[in-house]
Amino acid sequence: MKYTTLGRSGLAVSTLTLGTMTFGSETEAEEAHAQLDQYTAAGGTMLETADVYSGGHAEEIVGEWLRGQSNAARDRLVIAGKGRFPVGVDARDSGTSRRHLRRALEGTLGRLGVDHLDLYQVHSWDPVTPLDETLGFLDSAVQSGKISYAGLSNFLGWQIAQAASNVRGRFPLISMQPQYNLLAREVEWEILPACEANGLGVLPWSPLGGGWLAGKYSQESRPSGATRLGEDPERGVEAYDLRSGEPRTWRVLEALQGIAEAHGQSMSRIALAWLSAQPAVSSVILGARTTRQLADNLGSVEVMLSAEDLATLDRASDPEPSAWPYGAAGREQRSRALA
Repeated sequence: MKYTTLGRSGLAVSTLTLGTMTFGSETEAEEAHAQLDQYTAAGGTMLETADVYSGGHAEEIVGEWLRGQSNAARDRLVIAGKGRFPVGVDARDSGTSRRHLRRALEGTLGRLGVDHLDLYQVHSWDPVTPLDETLGFLDSAVQSGKISYAGLSNFLGWQIAQAASNVRGRFPLISMQPQYNLLAREVEWEILPACEANGLGVLPWSPLGGGWLAGKYSQESRPSGATRLGEDPERGVEAYDLRSGEPRTWRVLEALQGIAEAHGQSMSRIALAWLSAQPAVSSVILGARTTRQLADNLGSVEVMLSAEDLATLDRASDPEPSAWPYGAAGREQRSRALA
């Protein structure tokens, strides 16, 4: 395992984070506990969860595992949570108001069985609640010792900049969780630069694009069997019909397969190694369903991609924006290149 600091903070984290979104839904408690054992045995230190994962059951599973660990083992862990969305049946009980986030944080602490979180992230922008109310809650949570650091998730570039400018000098805002992978690079246009400019470490979710970058799906047939899209082909942003119709998807998979074969590694490991090499990324969130998948993912720390490998993957996965403002013309105007 490798380690770094999260954003501009002094918080040390492993460069691979164990995500728990599958716990309690796709991964039963016994298998989830085995993953936690496997991850920590490999030197992993950061656990990522949220109150909406399996309606709170994921946090309960993690909490049960934590109670079986020694104090020293728990102290080595960095535990990150998120709040914003409804957990119960009342959809009105959501958002980033002081009331909702207080209740959400208390619920998370109770299910995990801990008295504080190392990192608490706003799960998404709330267009209703004034931003200063949200930031005020995070400030008070830091001051009370309920959380050590605060972060964001699924914010846009302008939202990141606005939040960061409003907390400067008040409390540490250190992270941002976006979807980021070889098939979803649009975050590089505004979101990642906003993170770098404001000292937020990037924690990518869905690093394998819901299984696409593991080479699970083919152009010839719709997915079936015990895979995420096999069980639900229309699942979210990684839906089969949504991505299979894009020629870029198959260009990326072809390039990824070629580099994987050249290195004698799985496609998953190459995709994770590419993501870990991106300058804004602090730690990549792994979302394995099984210990076998997790073992393969953890092996990505051993992969060293050459500059040529990285360039090949960059070319194949380039979202190809129009010339302005994110394409070549825009980049040239913003540069200071000398003639």
